[in-house]
Amino acid sequence: MQTLDRSHKTKPREDKPAASGPLPRPTSPKRIAPWLLITLVLCLVLTLGAGTYLVLQPRLGSHAAGDNPNCALIVPQNPLSAKGLATPYQLVATDPKQGPCHEANAGQSAFVEGAVFDPATGQISIYDPLVVDKGNKPAIAPVVPQLPANAVVGLWFGFNAGTLTLKGNGDALQQGKCVNGLPDDPFGQYAYCNAPAFFEGANQAIKQGKLKVPALGRGRDGLPCPTVRDFSVVDQDQSDNVTTTYLTTNDGKVAQMNQANALKLQGAQLIANASDNRLVSVGLDNALGCKPWVMPNLADPGQMTTALPLNELMAAADQAAPVAVIPNGDPMVLHNDKPNMQKLNLYRLGVDQPMIKRADEASTRLYCTSLLAAGPQRMLTDARFTIHQASPDTGAANNLFTFLAQRFNTTWGTDGGLNCKGLLNTDTPITLKQDANGVTINATIQGIKLTMPMDCSVNGVLISGCQGTTTINGVTCTFAMDNKTRRVLINCPQPGQGKDDK
Repeated sequence: MQTLDRSHKTKPREDKPAASGPLPRPTSPKRIAPWLLITLVLCLVLTLGAGTYLVLQPRLGSHAAGDNPNCALIVPQNPLSAKGLATPYQLVATDPKQGPCHEANAGQSAFVEGAVFDPATGQISIYDPLVVDKGNKPAIAPVVPQLPANAVVGLWFGFNAGTLTLKGNGDALQQGKCVNGLPDDPFGQYAYCNAPAFFEGANQAIKQGKLKVPALGRGRDGLPCPTVRDFSVVDQDQSDNVTTTYLTTNDGKVAQMNQANALKLQGAQLIANASDNRLVSVGLDNALGCKPWVMPNLADPGQMTTALPLNELMAAADQAAPVAVIPNGDPMVLHNDKPNMQKLNLYRLGVDQPMIKRADEASTRLYCTSLLAAGPQRMLTDARFTIHQASPDTGAANNLFTFLAQRFNTTWGTDGGLNCKGLLNTDTPITLKQDANGVTINATIQGIKLTMPMDCSVNGVLISGCQGTTTINGVTCTFAMDNKTRRVLINCPQPGQGKDDK
């Protein structure tokens, strides 16, 4: 398919090029290391003695201004079979005149994420196919997955540049029931194959009780954990891109990210599709103490991983009203810069969202209204947690809190956003402070300016924001931060004191 150049719509947000750097060894048997390069940052803490804690800080890469933003993926034959899943996708320039595309270039990397539904058991497993440059071999051959009988496989795609186009090897696109958007008008960074059939099987299993969706739980802020359909999280093009990561070597070869490959490829770097899904299941979940839904990783035996379809199923099951679903003003569902119901429905099918019959069922104005009601307030509530988390894009913001703030303003505006300001005739409630390089370093929300909070560590127990209780020498002590004096008030009642005794 011919593609449209959407590079003018790029903006500072979570689907910027992912971080790259020396690979940390896997430390958890359940999840892939959440950030791509670990830099140890000593943060100011108060202790009854001495102590510090460490923050994971990614170093983000960015493709050069002259790099080709429009690339294509050649889909292998029988992409839904075990052999097809283990056959590397090939990355190539959509228009060679615009320059080459290289998978190891974090600013041009494309990603594939697969989910396997077993109709007999109702269970799901995850398998991420590999992407290599056309004509290249992988650094290590992909794992051939063992699929259950009658498996229903869904595939989702993400991209770190402008527009990704799917091209088939022979009739591969028809075999995989792949959807890239409208003819000659791709979504942009997103595409899928056979996703509706996967979701149909998974939802049926949920109704039958075969597949159990874990409860959202509550975060450290006392609120329900966020989902990809939470208005405190979503932006101008929600539910796009995937959580897949790959390994890259110094000579530009690529391998699946698994423990065996990480041990073999010493010095390899990690690239990722830093997506809406990664923002929730890695960034925000880590900040708020929430847990994403994870399933067995068929490319990494014994390990668990998250994925776009798991995030969407979890959101569909537990997200309280109002529920954020893709509006007709989302830049990825516009056709000739105008809303298009057919393109919107095609996109929604790929992420298990309800179809619409009338344009007003996907009102961007109503979407903006809910975004304004939910987003800034939760940013304020969660700032003491998110301000300590690394930014998904250090070229846009210096921590997760400031990243979310600038992301909200981008969504609110007209440059790649939803034009909420024009639709509601309301200015954003967020004022950003940027440094000389244009990096957001602070934000004022509804007139409240956030400052870097102090955390307390007592005998190895971290008390976020120095607010809460912990046990010291058998006594329950209360900690409270006086923000005016920047002092921590500690109350440790003597044995026998009543609650009202001071």
